[in-house]
Amino acid sequence: MATFPKLKTGAVLQYPATRHLKYASEVVRFVDGAEQAYRDWPSALRQWVVQLELLDEAEMSELEGFFRSVQGRSGSFVFTDPWTGVEYPDCSLVNDVLNSEFTAESQSGTALVVRENRR
Repeated sequence: MATFPKLKTGAVLQYPATRHLKYASEVVRFVDGAEQAYRDWPSALRQWVVQLELLDEAEMSELEGFFRSVQGRSGSFVFTDPWTGVEYPDCSLVNDVLNSEFTAESQSGTALVVRENRR
């Protein structure tokens, strides 16, 4: 299985960085007006926004190769949470398009959203 690439520094992302925890619940409303809520998932669904700026050509090339290998959002890979160091074995990208921006000579950047999969 593929693993999300690390930068030369060993980091997965650059700051500012964000992560989200998402809970899913359903609410059933009964005829008498009473409601009952329950969770769809046993734990939170994790999502990370991976901001990458000032990448050199080698780092951008590795990231583009990774994107092609997992085929956008259809692929699955291992992602290490940069805050906790926990490896999540089944993650995928949210988008099928990799938008990269070349900011200066030998410098580029992009942003990706990684989500934990539930199956």
